Amino acid sequence: QVQLVESGGGLVQAGGSLRLSCAASGRTFSSYDMGWFRQAPGKEREFVAGISWSGGSTYYADSVKGRFTISRDNAKNPVYLQMNSLKPEDTAVYYCAAGRKITAWHGRWEYNYWGQGTQVTVSS
Repeated sequence: QVQLVESGGGLVQAGGSLRLSCAASGRTFSSYDMGWFRQAPGKEREFVAGISWSGGSTYYADSVKGRFTISRDNAKNPVYLQMNSLKPEDTAVYYCAAGRKITAWHGRWEYNYWGQGTQVTVSS
């Protein structure tokens, strides 16, 4: 069974940092494009960041550009999300997702596999 499992979430004060990780089991995701999404209470799931299968291209939502960094290590866990200068509005459940040959990175329909999510809470 293919699974993506996120970890690294938690409670942090505004201005702090967290690093999320996404581990895969059941198959290798080294040839998959990977993305991070988030969903706050009462809101739709939204794109946060994406990285191509090679790691050569990265994409970010405007709201996190300059604060978040996506990276991957295909030899270990598939993808990381380093989150700096966190704001209360970053509070959400964060999901990692995998897809092949993604063109519309913000599109949830592009991703075939999803994790269960990890909670990130930023206090003011």
